[in-house]
Amino acid sequence: MFKYINSINFFMKTWLKNWPQNLPYELVYPSISIDKIFEKSAEFYPDKAFMIFYDKIVTYSEAWNSIMGIAGTLQKLGIKKGDRIGIYMQNSPNFVISYFGIIKAGGIVVLMNPMLKREEIKYILDDSKISAVITTGELLNNLLEFQKTHKIKLIAGNLKEYIPDNTDIPVPAEINKIYELFDAYTWAEAIKNKENYSEVENSADDIAMIAYTSGTTAIPKGCVHKNRSIIANAMDSAYWRGVTSGTVELSVAPFFHVTGLSFSVLGPIYEGATMVTLARWNRIAAIKAIEKYKVTHWVSVPTMIADLLAYPDLDKIDLSSLRFIGGGGAAMPKPLLERFENLTKLPFVEGYGMTEMMGQTHINPPHKRKSGSIGIPQFGVDAKIIDWQTGKELGFNEIGEIVFKGPSQFSGYYNKSEETEEAFIEIGGEKFLRSGDIGFMDDEGYFYVVDRLKRMINRGGFKVWPLEVENVLYSHKAIKECCVISTKDERVGEEVKALVVLKDEYKGKVSEGELIQYCKERLADYKYPRIIEFVDEILKTGSGKIDWRKMQEIENKKYLEK
Repeated sequence: MFKYINSINFFMKTWLKNWPQNLPYELVYPSISIDKIFEKSAEFYPDKAFMIFYDKIVTYSEAWNSIMGIAGTLQKLGIKKGDRIGIYMQNSPNFVISYFGIIKAGGIVVLMNPMLKREEIKYILDDSKISAVITTGELLNNLLEFQKTHKIKLIAGNLKEYIPDNTDIPVPAEINKIYELFDAYTWAEAIKNKENYSEVENSADDIAMIAYTSGTTAIPKGCVHKNRSIIANAMDSAYWRGVTSGTVELSVAPFFHVTGLSFSVLGPIYEGATMVTLARWNRIAAIKAIEKYKVTHWVSVPTMIADLLAYPDLDKIDLSSLRFIGGGGAAMPKPLLERFENLTKLPFVEGYGMTEMMGQTHINPPHKRKSGSIGIPQFGVDAKIIDWQTGKELGFNEIGEIVFKGPSQFSGYYNKSEETEEAFIEIGGEKFLRSGDIGFMDDEGYFYVVDRLKRMINRGGFKVWPLEVENVLYSHKAIKECCVISTKDERVGEEVKALVVLKDEYKGKVSEGELIQYCKERLADYKYPRIIEFVDEILKTGSGKIDWRKMQEIENKKYLEK
């Protein structure tokens, strides 16, 4: 049924005056299961490249046949509707084929970070009661013991099967070889079982996926998404960015994370676009792929942009085919944003979202991007700033917690009813999801993230937001990456400390004292870091974000061990 907007309050939302003129305020979403979007594109564009993987072209029709084969194999292995099936692999044709094959068979996809180790894998298997896992050769050994302990079924393939020998795009060494697939049903067999498939009735309101997030705690929680919420976000991401069947998407953001899944996979497939896919980020591979296949759209994270900007022959690369560039997951430091925009001659469109919302809730209007802002609420999303202690709604430019609700909202945390209830707050009789992020809305309806609620540094009673300090550090020409954390101090309680990675050409030439003085000249006295520590790398999460939480844990442990 067509849904009309009949809320006067919705039309009074401040951000609507900056809404793109060619787009409606809300979209109407089809009541189907997510596998139907691939089926539609395979019907419309059978011979078109669905994915180019290190020069290997896989067409929509080839992929759809493999999807049907995976669905048939899962049924042959005894998988029934509602069973949870893990995907434990890097970006690849295998990943996308597995995703749609599982849902086609009536299963529920459980996204598993390929960097997970034994105990983390065990936690997810225990928590979501996984029946089977689809993986690849280089990761298979991490799962073999669970065949006995958890009685899971395994399907495994080699990514090398999709990689040509003569590609000139750099391939990660561990995936560019053939592994023996012990004790697993092989991918080569699995994709040929199309004839074994028996039709399953899937609906928009069936659960399709569980994606794990730690949120503001250290305990992973499975965000449950129905077909309906997944399709909503896929369509939102496609229409906002102007994705069409002619789009060539650089799909390098991790597929196991909702940002990469929505923007780099589901949105392009919905429109019948082509995905140029890398197993993981490599700046040389990305540059070659953009130049060779005339990539038009790319969604990234700031760490990728920082790495690209550190490329020594930056002036020699051709990025002229790009028509849209954007990202999220973490705030883009202003100095990096300005340098990247000078390189591409395009606005960098920043967005913001959560696993609980299947991706973006806010994104900048491409025609009116505000630097440093996460943008305005997406199609049909309502967002507010509240006092995080009292729940009172705040006004323009007042700092509080960001809360929202919208069509891509999750159904709850898997088997965690108490945590689900705590994730929401009731405002005016409606439930809003609490983000745990601190920010404000300006008088034009643009939202800004100041920092995580839990990340604030309390230095002698004065509040320091690490992001502000990081932005100043990033403006120094010698800094490649940085992360600001707190360290215990007997005088002020918490002192500001910065972990810094220098660009290669500045190593040994810039001192800690010089950077401290640089910040002191640009920040209030209580804000600048008193401690600078040079490190070889900044820790990242599986989705490529800077893992400040892990580095804070390491710092706290150091203090306790003194």
